[in-house]
Amino acid sequence: MSLGLLEEFGPERIRDTPLSESAFVGAGIGAALGGMRPIVEIMTVNFSLLALDQIVNNAATLLYMSGGQFNVPLVIRMTTGAGRQLAAQHSHSLEGWYAHIPGLRLLAPATLEDARGMLWPALCDPDPVLIFEHGALYNAEGELPDDAGEVDITSAAVRRTGGDVTIVAYGGTLRTALSAADQLEGRGVSAEVIDLRCLRPLDDATILSSVARTHRAVVVDEGWRSGSLSAEVSARITEGAFYDLDAPVARVCGAEVPMPYAKHLEDEATPQVADVVAAVEQMGA
Repeated sequence: MSLGLLEEFGPERIRDTPLSESAFVGAGIGAALGGMRPIVEIMTVNFSLLALDQIVNNAATLLYMSGGQFNVPLVIRMTTGAGRQLAAQHSHSLEGWYAHIPGLRLLAPATLEDARGMLWPALCDPDPVLIFEHGALYNAEGELPDDAGEVDITSAAVRRTGGDVTIVAYGGTLRTALSAADQLEGRGVSAEVIDLRCLRPLDDATILSSVARTHRAVVVDEGWRSGSLSAEVSARITEGAFYDLDAPVARVCGAEVPMPYAKHLEDEATPQVADVVAAVEQMGA
């Protein structure tokens, strides 16, 4: 998405920085405090750990620490997820870690419309926004309508309606969930697919409303199962829709291993369509 921007807008607006995440995220925070609306691009979510202090201890807290005097209107984009054989230092899904932090808004576009339309409202937000872009979606192609504009960055989206089970996904796992729903339809199971879109704050209402209709839920998350975003979603379903459930909430997550390089092992370590279908069938949908 940044290809050609330097040539178009020049070095005053586009800064090709040294490869120091702490430094250039810190510069972005400073620019935001100075009245600008910077976009900081981090190559992968793994590398964002080198700027963890800047993101968690500064960007997320300065509004509170200043008694409401200083907003930090900063947008940070980063690549997340596996599927491209980039091994254990470039392939993990760590957005669940950031979803733990008050003061941040987290977005995960899964469609062309969202990838384009989330950026402007993110820039208009007075507080820090982190956009997690799944690397496997970068080559996705399609036609945007002529009137395509900004999209809602506060709500989940129902990408497919159904009555037998709710499949909750986001980012790179949305395609997996939709493909699983197609297979399930051929087996007589009607699956509703929810795209979270905004990972913090979560849109509980859309999720719980769907579960109240379907009475079953499967959460698909490429991140590790322990302490994951899927665990949070599962907990909220259990807290808010326990008596609507006809089966325990199921989770389909990444294997708890460093991401392998070999393609067949990478596939084994990430949620696949067959895994989602099996999870739905095991709960008797």
